[in-house]
Amino acid sequence: MIIAPSILSADFGNLEASIDRVHNAKWLHVDVMDGHFVPNLTIGPVVVKGIRQYTKQVLDTHLMITDPMKYAKAFVEAGSDRITFHVETVDDPKYVIDMLHELGVAVGISIKPGTKVKTIKEYLPFVDQVLVMSVEPGFGGQEFMPGALSKIRELAMLKKTINPNLLIAVDGGINEKTGKECKEAGADVLIAGSYIFKSEKPSERMATLQ
Repeated sequence: MIIAPSILSADFGNLEASIDRVHNAKWLHVDVMDGHFVPNLTIGPVVVKGIRQYTKQVLDTHLMITDPMKYAKAFVEAGSDRITFHVETVDDPKYVIDMLHELGVAVGISIKPGTKVKTIKEYLPFVDQVLVMSVEPGFGGQEFMPGALSKIRELAMLKKTINPNLLIAVDGGINEKTGKECKEAGADVLIAGSYIFKSEKPSERMATLQ
């Protein structure tokens, strides 16, 4: 199980110290929001570049933006190792996948709670990960939506025959209870923000999820 602390819940007044508190995590999850596709604004490539300067962790960047290809190159150049885009935002997902791979990063495709797995089935052979949103994207601290579990199970079945190397990631409302449910359903990556960063001992919270 890969644990990816989401810096959406970090202390942006002292981001370096926040990230140092989760230095033993293999990945860091970076939520990028444009105030259009989702009702919130977060960070841009400049912040990712700053993060890259003081950590060697994998930067897993989630583009919750209307036009992912307009900014993807800037995020890659800033230091993102993985780029995930939302299938709901593009007309030709395969083109976006190919372009992102050409930029030299691992590629993920994400679905909102209202989007069915069948929407992305044809693209599963070409991506490195699928991100199942277990809350409506936009804000941290929301409660886990149980409907995500059936999607994880469906993806886990498809993974066996379509793409054995596919990573199934889950983001939203992850804690000790929901994390276990996601793992049992077939998840490979747990993305957690509030559960980790709002704790006085984030390393213990990560160990619990692990």
